[in-house]
Amino acid sequence: MNLNQRIEQWHRQTRATFEAGSQAGQRPFVTLCYAQSLDGSLTNRAGEKLQLSGANSTKITHQMRSLHDGILVGIGTVLSDDPQLTVREWTGDSPQPIVLDSQLRMPVSARLCAASGKRCWVLTSQSADSTVRDYDLLPVASSDSGQVDLPAALHLLQQRGIRALMVEGGASVITAFLQHQLVDAVVITVAPLMIGGYKAVGELGLSSAQPFPSLSPMHSEKLDDDMIIWGALNFAAGIP
Repeated sequence: MNLNQRIEQWHRQTRATFEAGSQAGQRPFVTLCYAQSLDGSLTNRAGEKLQLSGANSTKITHQMRSLHDGILVGIGTVLSDDPQLTVREWTGDSPQPIVLDSQLRMPVSARLCAASGKRCWVLTSQSADSTVRDYDLLPVASSDSGQVDLPAALHLLQQRGIRALMVEGGASVITAFLQHQLVDAVVITVAPLMIGGYKAVGELGLSSAQPFPSLSPMHSEKLDDDMIIWGALNFAAGIP
């Protein structure tokens, strides 16, 4: 069994465990999937795109996309990277593209708006107007900080048929999902680079007396120059 097959088998088993649990009817199964440098950076500076994954690591990312009903990024990723969020380097269906955009800054020129097939969904806490758009607005209540309320957003996505959601970034979105303990699985590509730039995970507000989120069990394998790390994320046990 090769690496792609083992990751897919693990993902299906981890998702099945989630769907047998108490949260299955309330929100989708959530997988964090992104690439970072050896020192945890997504890019050398905020708002700048940097390709970190090698060719075969990129195939794993596209394979993971094919295993999910929806794929979510923040508006910052749209503005800086203008992603397509489709399956191109693997055989399979593309997931529903979803953008987290509390202030409704989604540009009509984004490639997600021009793509054929699935219309992009934009989760926002702003009031919708009658402007004709090339995407679908999904209004969600705002949190105390003025951002989209993530538990409410995930419940809405679950009601709209999203049973498995892949979260690709950026850093503020990754951090928010971890802060709210809304991550079930993680697949990270680690490139052998020291960048000293914009970190993937920000302040989680945890003290040393609290259990830290941990992968249990953690799997890893070298793929060309990259290291692929994956596992189910446990928020209760912490590091043994």
